[in-house]
Amino acid sequence: MTKIRKAVFPVAGLGTRFLPATKANPKEMLPVVDKPLIQYAVEEAVEAGIEQMIFINGRNKRSIPDHFDKAYELEVELEARGKTKLLEMVRGIVPSHVTCIYIRQSETLGLGHAVQCARSVINGDPFAVILADDLIDGGGQGAMAQMVENFNRHQCSLLGVEDVPHEHTDRYGIVDAKPWEEGLSRVDGIVEKPRPSEAPSTLGVVGRYVLTPAIFDCLDRTQRGSGGEIQLTDAIALLLEQERVLAYPFKGKRYDCGSKLGYLQATVEYGLKHPELADAFRDYLEQHAREAGFGR
Repeated sequence: MTKIRKAVFPVAGLGTRFLPATKANPKEMLPVVDKPLIQYAVEEAVEAGIEQMIFINGRNKRSIPDHFDKAYELEVELEARGKTKLLEMVRGIVPSHVTCIYIRQSETLGLGHAVQCARSVINGDPFAVILADDLIDGGGQGAMAQMVENFNRHQCSLLGVEDVPHEHTDRYGIVDAKPWEEGLSRVDGIVEKPRPSEAPSTLGVVGRYVLTPAIFDCLDRTQRGSGGEIQLTDAIALLLEQERVLAYPFKGKRYDCGSKLGYLQATVEYGLKHPELADAFRDYLEQHAREAGFGR
């Protein structure tokens, strides 16, 4: 049985919705409480048994490899000060069995092109794709671990989906799918950001994929779409013609941290669960709500 050991993280986007914060710092490094988005994504991959992290990087994105690199000076300083817990935390950002690979995407030509950039490293293996700005709190089990379990059973491509508001279908890749088995649906079609009047369903693909290597030949055949970009959605539509693709509605809550509102929602809710901050932060929010007159 083939297992998922590699994950692709497309991190070359410009993050224009968060300017000026993302002018010199990638949006994937925006912190939710005390960890950047990209670290949450990598931790989700590690939990799923993935050992090779492949970052599709762009210019001015040095902070991502720096974050996952060894920080000798910081570790020496923490050790000298006796800050053992902080030292362990820093050393544990990348577990010893995990490797990180960085590939430069010379042009930002869409998600499909970002995945194409990883072809030589994927080397014919099935792999995961994780979009860090879709932060998913899976509760007891992360979304990617759930998807990998399903891949292990069915050995085919899977798309992480959730039901989205009908009026927002033009923000997502939308699947046309029929119930299959064990909570899964078989995908019959997929379209990128359809108008609500043209959407085949309200099942949107939300930043989690497990793909077979057949996707690369499909990407080679994919024409550039709107904005001159190569859409992964279009390649998946071609993949449907040659093999089974399943839609999996993962268990957990997703925060769209590519939007300012979603990012703020994630920060508040993760703050309310943080072991050091939860009680004091909850007291602050309750006091603020009273002073602002909420709930009257």
